[in-house]
Amino acid sequence: MNIEALENSLYELIVETSTNLPKDVRRAIRKAKAQENAGTRAAMSLATITQNIQMADEKVSPICQDTGLPTFKIKTPIGVNQLEISKAIKRAMVRATVDGKMRPNSVDSITGENSGDNLGEGLPVIKYEQWEKDDIDIRLILKGGGCENKNIQYSLPCELDGLGRAGRDLDGIRKCIMHSVYQAQGQGCSAGFIGVGIGGDRSSGYDLAKAQLFRSSEDVNPNEDLRKLEEYVMDHANELGIGTMGFGGETTLLGCKVGVMHRIPASFFVSVAYNCWAFRRLGITVGAESGEIQEWLYQEGDKISFADDQAETPDEKPEVVRLTAPISEEQIRTLKVGDVVQIDGMMYTGRDAIHKYLSDHDSPVDLNGQVIYHCGPVMMKDEEGNWHVKAAGPTTSIREEPYQGDIMKKFGIRAVIGKGGMGPKTLKALEEHGGVYLNAIGGAAQYYADCIQGVEGVDLMQFGVPEAMWHLRVKGFTAVVTMDSHGNSLHKDVDQSSLEKLSRFKEPVFR
Repeated sequence: MNIEALENSLYELIVETSTNLPKDVRRAIRKAKAQENAGTRAAMSLATITQNIQMADEKVSPICQDTGLPTFKIKTPIGVNQLEISKAIKRAMVRATVDGKMRPNSVDSITGENSGDNLGEGLPVIKYEQWEKDDIDIRLILKGGGCENKNIQYSLPCELDGLGRAGRDLDGIRKCIMHSVYQAQGQGCSAGFIGVGIGGDRSSGYDLAKAQLFRSSEDVNPNEDLRKLEEYVMDHANELGIGTMGFGGETTLLGCKVGVMHRIPASFFVSVAYNCWAFRRLGITVGAESGEIQEWLYQEGDKISFADDQAETPDEKPEVVRLTAPISEEQIRTLKVGDVVQIDGMMYTGRDAIHKYLSDHDSPVDLNGQVIYHCGPVMMKDEEGNWHVKAAGPTTSIREEPYQGDIMKKFGIRAVIGKGGMGPKTLKALEEHGGVYLNAIGGAAQYYADCIQGVEGVDLMQFGVPEAMWHLRVKGFTAVVTMDSHGNSLHKDVDQSSLEKLSRFKEPVFR
């Protein structure tokens, strides 16, 4: 085998998967956008999403700043050296990381140290099987942490909020799938896709669920019972009203694929792998001797361009409140849930490591009146040693719930930006202290990178590039107030309303 050619083919696959959504996913997003009501928060979100898809494609830059955990599924002819393929994958992954197409995401689970090159124990994930064909089939999915954290596994029988008892039958499975969509809310960057694995043990069930994400979103399940189940979920999950980003709306789910395997009598697992709208999954076939790409997978049909899409006419755009950091408490108290804001000035990134650090230490910068952005950007240095932002969308905020309210009070922070909302502890602190939570559009890493005028510094680099505190000067950074200083939370409201709607699906369907 020509190993150099194979490495180049793998590098191209990694770059394309990170920067260019497949055609079936584009079609699903366009359909959702056409069904949304104009002038709503959901319509604005979908307009941002499609703009971001186009920007990432044109710039050949990551669609989302969380370039995810890479999982390769590879089929090889008998006799092909799989060890050499694995080595080529790792070299290609390092190249893609150096070139800013992948964020360094591999972290030692004990020390917390980031390897800096996306390599580490067990990463990237590479799964092989042999087949009788002559070519090599290589498929890659980049699944980000926000949607990975919304995976869920049920052990039947069980009791489910809103749905009651789910038994060990097809109808119990139906209830689990509907509940999995409800529990994700907007934290997994809805509207999303789900893969479902029925049976197996706890580990093989999740493997089967993730394997369903490698199916085309437009295929038809050959198992009649599973086909009916998939169709039922797609017909009814969007009636929950969770909507894009959890803002409410017409589309909550873009795809549902279900697989089944045998189990032992004592165990009955239903495993669900949730994937965000930024469904980065591509594949190639390569020649076993040449190592060169012969065919791209998931690319049937014409490619949809979003370059000319206009989600709103000018008079349908929501009013915008302009804020310049540092922001006063008086300004914050005037904001209410649903307001669209645009921020100018400085903001400071802070993720898990930063929040833990700030809970025990002083801040390296004055955060009084400032904005914290839950973001782990993709960064690159130029030849002069200056940092530039390559991708900078929001991460899921709920992970910071144990820290956020206390840190806001301690340092005088007035606004927090992230995605998916936060919980009661933060909501109470916003009311007492005078703060707001701003929901940015998850996955829109190019859209928000375009708002960043410059990088003015960085602190706490010992935590690695994604977890460091970056000092960003922004202009026109748009987000929606979803938790205000008056005790109101859009996330709480949508959760409650969607739970009420979920209860409508309590009665048996499949007997």
